[in-house]
Amino acid sequence: MRRLPVYILIQTSGAMHGEPIESIKVGLESMVASLRQDPFALESVHISLITFNRNAEQILPLTELESMQLPEIILPESGGTHLGEALRFLCERVDHEIQLTTSEIKGDWMPLLFIMTNGKPSDNQLYMQMIPEVKRRHFGSIIACAAGSKADTAKLKELTDNVVSLDTTDSATFRQFFKWVSASVSMGNRSIGATAEMQLPPPPPEVHTVI
Repeated sequence: MRRLPVYILIQTSGAMHGEPIESIKVGLESMVASLRQDPFALESVHISLITFNRNAEQILPLTELESMQLPEIILPESGGTHLGEALRFLCERVDHEIQLTTSEIKGDWMPLLFIMTNGKPSDNQLYMQMIPEVKRRHFGSIIACAAGSKADTAKLKELTDNVVSLDTTDSATFRQFFKWVSASVSMGNRSIGATAEMQLPPPPPEVHTVI
């Protein structure tokens, strides 16, 4: 069975302390539980978690749904929103982990990318440099989530047309967001490869599409 790689980038700077990061943990658990109910996803979806503040770290390598255990997400006391560094690290992992199609084997489906941030890139120059590099990796879809009123949706729109915003960072809102993520992954699992880019399901009321 061909893999559908799903990369999730989560900002873990000081601003995410408290309710926001605890809500993300609850949402991730709900997402994994939901995907495990989908036989298509259970057979093919592999998830990787990358956290970023000043540095980027892969806290979960690309792992199949059936055997994955969500790792603890540790936040530093402070740190910037180095999204450019996170994208650089992401490209490195994609190049290392994704199996390309060759004349002998069918490789992975185009990976999906979800980014969660509540600010704007602290390393804007690197961020702008990495945008074309990310696009060269041919993701099936890139979805950026701007959590909270301080998130810079304009910068995220330079990376992807699929930008959504969350007004609040409580557990109920994040649970709805990750429920939508799981629906997007399940839909992508059925359609990826059939079209140039997968179609996203309609978001719930708590998740606003940024035009």
